[in-house]
Amino acid sequence: MRPSSLSRRLILSSALVSMVLLAATGLLLASLFAAALERNFDERLRAVLDGVLANLEVTDAGAPKLTGALADPRFGLPLSGWYWQVTPLDGGKDLASASLLEQRLAAPDGGNASFFLADSNGVTLRAIAQVFTLPGSTREFSVLVAGDYDALRAEEKAFTRALALSLLLLGAGLLLAIFLQVRFGLRPLRAMQANLLAIRQGQAEQLKGAYPAEIQPVAEELNLLIQSNAEIVERARTQVGNLAHALKTPLSVLTNEAAGQDGALAQKVREQAALMRDQVNLYLDRARRAARAQGLGAVTEVRPVLEALARTLMRINQERRIAIAVDCPDGLKFRGEKQDLEEMAGNLLDNACKWAAGRVAVSAALDPALASAGRSFLRLTVEDDGPGLPPEKRSEALKRGRRLDESKPGSGLGLSIVAETAAMYHGSIALGEARLGGLSAALVLPAAS
Repeated sequence: MRPSSLSRRLILSSALVSMVLLAATGLLLASLFAAALERNFDERLRAVLDGVLANLEVTDAGAPKLTGALADPRFGLPLSGWYWQVTPLDGGKDLASASLLEQRLAAPDGGNASFFLADSNGVTLRAIAQVFTLPGSTREFSVLVAGDYDALRAEEKAFTRALALSLLLLGAGLLLAIFLQVRFGLRPLRAMQANLLAIRQGQAEQLKGAYPAEIQPVAEELNLLIQSNAEIVERARTQVGNLAHALKTPLSVLTNEAAGQDGALAQKVREQAALMRDQVNLYLDRARRAARAQGLGAVTEVRPVLEALARTLMRINQERRIAIAVDCPDGLKFRGEKQDLEEMAGNLLDNACKWAAGRVAVSAALDPALASAGRSFLRLTVEDDGPGLPPEKRSEALKRGRRLDESKPGSGLGLSIVAETAAMYHGSIALGEARLGGLSAALVLPAAS
């Protein structure tokens, strides 16, 4: 996909929004899960704290004493990460779980709190502390309960990994769904493109088929545009024909009147009338070629045209025994009018026959090196075994009316007409040295599939 393509823009924008939303969702769920874990852990610690308080008494000496064992065996395992301790605030002997051994946990000064600390093994602990006055005593005791928070973090990390993997899979699924949705949604545009290509190649005259409501008006407007273009071309052809008839009649009258007169004036009228007729024919032919070249849909098969021209020219040059070899694959098509192809190829072959000693070769094929932006071109080459043309004179030969050898018949317009007609189709012509030894004329024209 091209960077500026509609598909790429839709896919990238949808993917960006989806990825941002998935990332935000992942962060929110991870934070909510961590908060829920911490809240549940604090509830467990508070339940343990309540259990300690339920079994805590004060001896006659005022020291704290646990009357019953806690149900959780981890408080009896040395340095298990689960601890409790009771500390008098006014000093004196404290009481702690067997898991603490000889170490003690630092409780905050005088007050209730939830906090983090570490034991002697470096294990992160989550602890809660609360100050109580036990029955039968006026002394205040700080009761602290702590649990292993690293295990809780391990659960949090496992959840985060599972969440990230799930969101990644969901993101991949969303990207695939977005890609398929965009491809499916833009399918009518690809169908329209194929129909327009068929029109340009002469396989159809209008856009056919039903389109979604969003692009149906575009299809209708394109059909109207194609119809309008065809009408403009037809009107141009009609006007060209009308102009030809309108000008030829008065020119013929002037020529006939001058033909019956003698003198310098009559001679000048005949010369100028002939010049005007040539100019009128020249520009009318140019207008007709331009109108045909700008029309849509014309397609001409190349091989039949070349073979017909070769047969005609070999009959015309039968006395000179000119042989014309045609090399063109079946199915090769020129995207343009048959009359224009006949005029271009005919001029080149006629010119080659005039100069050839006995052989002329014409070949046509697709040129992959010239294909671009979905357009293909064919290369039509005409060669002869004549004397050829020096490199410095080849560009001059393409100019209108230039005849490099007056001994040969012609007006000097053939090659220039070929160049002008090819340019109207965005093609070109180049002269070079032929493999047969004479002149080579390579004509590049748009091809149709």
